[in-house]
This record gives sequence, C-alpha cells and structure tokens, in this order.
Amino acid sequence: MTSIAPLISPSAGKVSQDVEAAKAALESLMAIRFFEEAVDGLFARGLMHGTMHLSIGQEAVATGVCAALRRTDFITSTHRGHSHCIAKGADLTRMMAELLAKQTGYCRGRGGSMHIADVETGNLGANGIVAGGIPIAAGAALAQKMKGTDNVVVSFFGDGATNEGAFHEALNLAAIWDLPVIFVCENNKYGMSNSTEFSMKIDQISERAASYGFPGVTVDGNDVDAVHDAAKVAVERARLGQGPTLIECMTYRHKGHSKSDKNLYRTKDEIENWKTKDPIGRFENTLMELGTLDQDQIDAIVEKTREAVRTAITEASEAPDSDPAELLSSVYREVRK
Repeated sequence: MTSIAPLISPSAGKVSQDVEAAKAALESLMAIRFFEEAVDGLFARGLMHGTMHLSIGQEAVATGVCAALRRTDFITSTHRGHSHCIAKGADLTRMMAELLAKQTGYCRGRGGSMHIADVETGNLGANGIVAGGIPIAAGAALAQKMKGTDNVVVSFFGDGATNEGAFHEALNLAAIWDLPVIFVCENNKYGMSNSTEFSMKIDQISERAASYGFPGVTVDGNDVDAVHDAAKVAVERARLGQGPTLIECMTYRHKGHSKSDKNLYRTKDEIENWKTKDPIGRFENTLMELGTLDQDQIDAIVEKTREAVRTAITEASEAPDSDPAELLSSVYREVRK
C-alpha cells in the first residue's frame, strides 16, 4: 500500500507560510500530477481500458479544499475525480489497482476511473453522471446534521453540472435546511467542448448562490492559498450550523475532456497560456519566495512522491486480475429462505 502525507490546515496564516502544511500540500499536488501522468501513459500503451478524465492543471482545487477538512468529513466526486480521491487521503496502490482492473482495487477492479469510492477516508464516490454527486452530498450533510455531528460534506463538480436540475434542487434544499455542505465548482471553462461563454448568461457561477440565500465566492483555482482560505471560511460556517457555501474555483484542464477528445474547440495558444499559470509551479515559486521551503526540500518532496507513484504501479500490476466470476457478487443481496 502507498499513501502520501495527510493534508494539514495551518492554525493561523496561509498554507504556503506553514512548513508542514506546505510540505503536505506540495506532496498532494505532485501525487495527483504524477499519478495522472502515469495513467495517461498506461492508457496510451493499452494497459488501461475504457476511458478516463484527467485533472492535470486543476490540482490546486482538490488540495486546497481538502486541506481544510478533517478525516471524518466527507466528499463526493465527479468523473474527473482522481485529484479529489488522492487529496482526501486515498491509497495510491489501491487506486492504481482499480484502474488496472485488479482484485485489490477500491471496487475490486469493477468501477474503474469514474467510480472510485473510499469510505474510510470519507470519499463517498466518484460519479459518471454529471451533477450526480451534488444531491448525494446534500443527503450526506442532512445525515450528519440529524446525527448531531459537526462533520461537513464537500461536493466537487464542474461548470457544466451547474446547468443540471440536480444542482439547483440540491442547493435549494441545502439552503432551506442549513445543511453543512460546501459546493465546490471547478470551473475549467468547458463543459466537454461547450464553453461557459455560450452555456450561461452570468459572469460568475458563484452568483447563483444568491438565488438560494447563501454565500457564493469566486477564487483563483490555481492558487492553493486562495482555494484553502475560501474553503476554511466555508467549512467553519458549516460546522457552526450556518449552512452551505458555493465556491467557484477558476482553473483549466491541460488535457482534453476525455481520452477521445481531439481538442478541436480550443486553440493551442489558449492551452499554452494557461500552462504558464500551472498551479504546481506557482506554489513552488511562492514557497521559495516566502522562504518556507528551499529548492532542495522541494526536490526531495518531488522525488519522494514520484517514487510513491512508481511503487503504486509496480504493486498494482502484480496484483491478481479482477475475477469475472464474481462480477455480480456485490450487486445483489443474497436472500436467505
């Protein structure tokens, strides 16, 4: 089994100003990037099947938000969910095994990239249905409120999901019942190939929160500190019983929507321009400018994380394949006569 250091929320100040929080955040960023680069390569070699949706370029969102959470808090994810899973503390070997259709995977190799769940770390599951995780998050938040805990639930989703009915229904119920849920929109400008310029009239998705009577904020989704600061405020509100918050994180995916995407709807110049705003490079530069970490410390974390992903690939590849004979073993409940 291979895992990275748990994310830490500094007691005061920003993530980039706290040595241990900065180390954990950088490790999370690098684990997401190396994991996805690895699976991208494995897919190209025909060693992974189906499809997958990579979040390369969006790593700061999952890292910044999950740094504000406790292990007992919950998340719901999306079809582009590797980053959320890793940032919430998933085991890299079990994730890799799932994508390789191995028996040791989180879903015993049956769910694949879009359906990883890890209840032990509070990950209630990725979801191949656009906006599918949003009402699940509202329901989970209702359950926590009814149980009297101060746990919160985060729902990650993309800009395209905000045009689905499930988004609006969940936000309305969360507002009415003051549910401890944070709605996190990863606005990467495109719902598949459809630009947000043509799919909505408003300038910022966060404006939609006002329709339901709770706060909405838009932040730079490529800035770990900005994301974490917004998430920390929203989490504190939720724990105090003050209800939901909508956080819109402006970001960009470097890769296509899925493996079949030929990127015909955006220009190379646009993609290259956004790569200059890469969240990992920005965070490393900030850490060195502030003197939180030096280059040697950063290089050590990068190499440690790269090796962790290599180990995950090796261990997962050696695991037994998922057994087709057990395909339905966890689908139907056995009824004893």
